[in-house]
Amino acid sequence: MFAPDLHTPADRSALIAQARRALLQAGAPAEACGVAPWIVRSWQRCLARGRQPGEAVVFDAVNASTLRRSTDAHRTLLRAARPVQAQLARAVAGMRCFTLLTDAHGVVVDVQGPLDRADARARAIGRVGLDLSEAAVGTTAIGAALAELQPVWLHRGEHFFDGNSSYSCAGAPLQGPRGECVGMLDLTGVDVPERPELRHLVARSARAIEDALLLQLPHALLLRLNWPGAPLGGEADGLLTLDAEGFVVGCNSLARQLLPLAAAGQRLHCADWLALPWPLVFDAAHCHLAAPLDLPLWSGLRLQGLAQPHADAARVYGTARATHARLRDAETALIRKAVQDARGNVADAARALGISRATVYRKLQPARSAPRSR
Repeated sequence: MFAPDLHTPADRSALIAQARRALLQAGAPAEACGVAPWIVRSWQRCLARGRQPGEAVVFDAVNASTLRRSTDAHRTLLRAARPVQAQLARAVAGMRCFTLLTDAHGVVVDVQGPLDRADARARAIGRVGLDLSEAAVGTTAIGAALAELQPVWLHRGEHFFDGNSSYSCAGAPLQGPRGECVGMLDLTGVDVPERPELRHLVARSARAIEDALLLQLPHALLLRLNWPGAPLGGEADGLLTLDAEGFVVGCNSLARQLLPLAAAGQRLHCADWLALPWPLVFDAAHCHLAAPLDLPLWSGLRLQGLAQPHADAARVYGTARATHARLRDAETALIRKAVQDARGNVADAARALGISRATVYRKLQPARSAPRSR
């Protein structure tokens, strides 16, 4: 990426113009002129579609029936995004920026923030139902974020079409609870100074929307995850939700970075990656344990987790409890066999199972205390 602190705004504008001439007129590599590779790729996609920078930009809206279907399909996304968009608007209140929320195809489903209705350029793009995809309006933060699936910052002349050179925008894709792209969040200003730090702000806001989407899904347990030693309970947590049977309902993008989760659409049980009896996680949530859980993985790595029951935990835990009861005997048998295989050495058995010695003693205590049947 370019380094905005090394150049004045005039220098940056000159570099962008030089890069545009190098690629669009001579076909030379624009990366050497300080333009990010993802911008070059977007320009090349526009050229491959037969578009030219000097064309007039037309902001077309989808038809009413398509917009109605999109709005109905994205009610959950809108509900998750509205509070975050309000916070984002407050953070940039002094910059004359507004937020756009789109679906996965780049169609605007919501507009929030201080939109200057007196400015025709702001009115042109600040409308629900507009198709702002890369195919429709060339290189923008919206189209680039959806095509590249990464947060971006795009300033004035970095847009493909000359007619869009008054806009500056930051964008980040939105991943659903199962890892699919469900849309993007955009922050746009007209004739605003260069502020590449807005990319971080929009990416952070996108993660908050993803977390809100995840927590809207019915689930029995929320598991907050991080590496050992990292604080739990904040926005840096990986979030993973489970149903009463231990199957993964969904997770946020941070959890997908921490765990070897299956691809979108595949059903995964927490026992597929968690190298300890999974009912222990439910037990910790039911007991409201404040201390982080030590979570060994089958990969050999370890995470720490904080298990939190759903607000309706009494009902969902009751459903899970029947499953736990069925598994308890199998769990005890597994631990007893590990102790036998270790020739009575509890420490070795605990190490083989990836649990503590205290857990081994606790799990075997009922069996040792029970009277022997004859």
